[in-house]
Amino acid sequence: QTRTCKYCGKKETRTIKKLTPKVTLNKTSVTLLKGKYAAESVTVKAIHGNGPIKRRIMDMGLTKRADVYVRKVAPLGDPVQITVRGYELSLRKEDAGMVEVE
Repeated sequence: QTRTCKYCGKKETRTIKKLTPKVTLNKTSVTLLKGKYAAESVTVKAIHGNGPIKRRIMDMGLTKRADVYVRKVAPLGDPVQITVRGYELSLRKEDAGMVEVE
């Protein structure tokens, strides 16, 4: 992207890198945490995502074979309140969409 400073008239070029998570699912029917309703118990099957996003989700306690109880879901689906490993956690819809459950 190129822009001109409105004060000095100097032109500068910079590259803007978007940090959007890319989730590639090879399966045809996958159940994600964001599609669950309140008062449902599920087990984490896999975490999709790349690099620091996946690491952050795993650091919150969402690892394979972890039991998750969906406590509340906001009217528009964002955020989702869950109980995992004995504590309550609120996840954005975007992050809950990276958690595959069974």
